[in-house]
Amino acid sequence: MTAFIQAHAAWVVPAALVLSFFKSLAFVSLVVPSSFVVAIIVALMGMSGVSVWPVLLAIAVGAALGDWVSYAIGWRLKDRARHVWPFTRYPELMPRGERFFHRWGAMSVVLCRFFSPLRATVPLLCGMFEMRPAVFQVANWLSAFLWAAVVLLIGEGVLRAFG
Repeated sequence: MTAFIQAHAAWVVPAALVLSFFKSLAFVSLVVPSSFVVAIIVALMGMSGVSVWPVLLAIAVGAALGDWVSYAIGWRLKDRARHVWPFTRYPELMPRGERFFHRWGAMSVVLCRFFSPLRATVPLLCGMFEMRPAVFQVANWLSAFLWAAVVLLIGEGVLRAFG
């Protein structure tokens, strides 16, 4: 498997972008565990010898785009989002996310990246509650790069400790 990954190292960066996009996308992120996605990305990076910088950029861009799409869905659906899965199946997600959003405002976008249950709902709620697009995007892109750096640092540390 290592030989295959090394032979196809050019795919590590696009894979990191796609995986982090889906990890950040509303609804999908509820069924795709973030730690699993990060483990895959870091393992691929470690086995392929790809530099950390392109992977960090891909992870950040993928995460920011996923949240941007989630925000756009919330903006478009408004209150109708309360009546679609996963909120119909997990009705506690909406009030928890809503309280978090109202308490933290734009900072909720930054914080939600690091808390799995909120990751799927906060960008959607930002759109639903019409957070100004510029405010959302600044918080979105800054937090995506912060999250990507933290995740890669932790992942590299684990890889070095156990790899």
